[in-house]
Amino acid sequence: MDSSVRPLAMARRWNQRPPPPVLLLLLLLLLPPPLPLLLEAGDPLPTKGQLMNSCIQARKKCQADYSCNATYRYLKSCSSNISTSSPAEEPSVSEDCLEAVQHLQNTSLMSCTCHRRMKNQTACLDIYWTVHPARTLDDYELNISPYEDTVTRKLWKMNPRKLKQLKPEWDLCLKFAMLCALNGKCGRLRKAYGEACSRPRCQRHTCRRQLRTFFEKASEPHAQGMLLCPCAPADLGCGQRRRNTIAPSCALPAETPNCLELRRLCLSDILCRSRLADFQTYCRPMNSQGTCATEKSRCLQAYMGLIGTAMTPNFVSNVNTSVALSCTCRGSGNLQEECERLEESFSHNLCLTEAIEATMHLHSQRLSQASPVMEHQKTSPAVRPQPWVPSLFSCTFILILLPSFW
Repeated sequence: MDSSVRPLAMARRWNQRPPPPVLLLLLLLLLPPPLPLLLEAGDPLPTKGQLMNSCIQARKKCQADYSCNATYRYLKSCSSNISTSSPAEEPSVSEDCLEAVQHLQNTSLMSCTCHRRMKNQTACLDIYWTVHPARTLDDYELNISPYEDTVTRKLWKMNPRKLKQLKPEWDLCLKFAMLCALNGKCGRLRKAYGEACSRPRCQRHTCRRQLRTFFEKASEPHAQGMLLCPCAPADLGCGQRRRNTIAPSCALPAETPNCLELRRLCLSDILCRSRLADFQTYCRPMNSQGTCATEKSRCLQAYMGLIGTAMTPNFVSNVNTSVALSCTCRGSGNLQEECERLEESFSHNLCLTEAIEATMHLHSQRLSQASPVMEHQKTSPAVRPQPWVPSLFSCTFILILLPSFW
């Protein structure tokens, strides 16, 4: 073989061969060490919700089709004629309106949903209930929620500087309240509803609106931490602080109403009706053991969505984690059984009870585990993460060995 061709042939063979294992190991030495995990052990990985078929977008598509648009406009007139005059009465829908619903079965309107954090939420919900006028809130078997079935898990980031400001003798509810106050957004939202709900003359509508804003816009870890903070049974101060999270003196009715009347008021408000439907869909026990039909976190999301509506639930006492509506079934007459079923969907809901207890246990673990770790990092410089800088020895060693592989 010609001497001028031999180097080219050797180069081709070298390019076709994979790099030697030793060379790969040397290159790995130059890579920085992996970053520490952001999630604590046992934390679920964040999930991304699927692309939502928003009712706002579905309505725009319908407007472009003459037949769909005409049918929707007719259904709109149907929804304006629906009333719930008695506490137990469900919406009465005419045959013509039910027939109009059938004409929309193959459109995106029938599968559209909404999201609690969307800007045009009320308009979206109005579209949803317009095309679903016959859906009843009494049937737990129906998937009637207008909200998308997604759970967004956010990382729980423990800030060492903020944790240092928590005193060991504080109960967990006070610690979570302080963590909210130290967070700019959570602190502002909490202050807003605190001011609205503590005025000399209670403006219940304003108080509830600010409560909804807090639980919609505050980060889920902060909102859940304040609402579902664990307390020792004997710690009445902690239990009282937990019960007062939603400002019950203003947010709840001044006089205890009948539960069916409370539901009637809720059904007349499109937002409350939607939140109640969401709760009944995702906090439905599948069996007598109380196993949730969906993820427990989705049930809690639905439960928190009711806070700030006519159906606002709260803890019953300072000594346990039982929750209930602020209503009674006295005076229900022949509707006593139906009233008790509504009341027990909160007070005896095993799915909801399990979800609350599991979340409280998780909150207790997170704070108890985070504080010692952060304290150890503060006092022990050896465990602090150090920036990676390649040493002079490693670079020299690699430069010496590299020529032997060419």
